[in-house]
Amino acid sequence: MDARPLVGVIACRREVEGHPAHMVTDKYLRALHDYGLAPLMIPVWEDGVDTALLAVLDGLLLTGSYTNVEPSRYGAERAPENTRDDRDRDAVALSLIPAAIERGLPLFGICRGFQEINVAFGGSLYQAVQTVPGMLDHREPAGDRADHYAPSHDLDIAPGGALAGVFDQPRARVNSLHQQGVERLGEGLCVEARAPDGLVEAVSVEGAKRFAMAVQWHPEWQPHDHPLYDALFRHFAAACREHAAA
Repeated sequence: MDARPLVGVIACRREVEGHPAHMVTDKYLRALHDYGLAPLMIPVWEDGVDTALLAVLDGLLLTGSYTNVEPSRYGAERAPENTRDDRDRDAVALSLIPAAIERGLPLFGICRGFQEINVAFGGSLYQAVQTVPGMLDHREPAGDRADHYAPSHDLDIAPGGALAGVFDQPRARVNSLHQQGVERLGEGLCVEARAPDGLVEAVSVEGAKRFAMAVQWHPEWQPHDHPLYDALFRHFAAACREHAAA
């Protein structure tokens, strides 16, 4: 049996039982495993970024998180609704993203990862989308976990783009569990999909050598049950296998 392509998965910094810890939610690791990939957690230290580790990887996944990119990273003052940071993760993510693109490493950003990619390319974020006139409330709905991850709003996919090349339908319905979103799009990013209120929901990296895409929703939740989520992970996995073979 051939070795599975190795995919780095960025961790978050948390306190666990009174100790600083690095953690990744199981759903991301399980999704990668189920699509034939081998996940490897990347620890995060603000003063310990080493992009050389990308040399042993075949892909990079930037996960969602309850924390947000620190507003100073995109030149903004903190909004009162923005209360949770992870400066260690910020430092690592914003260093790994350009290094991964330069190496031609497949890159997949989800939720916070989507926002990190926008900031890494010079973009800015709404810190509380629900307070912006004309925007929907994109936060997770009330209820249990199944309610949180249930499809919440429509998604309009840009014709002729990278996402349209992955999924051949012009529209899908996706879940929504985020408070922040793209305000100013990063230079070199292409809009691949929008929510009904116009909020950017998916981007790709212009000119990337391999799969380099990010989405604002959570396709790692039961991806085999949703054609769009499944297509994203299948194409990311194929790009990782291609990188491993090369």
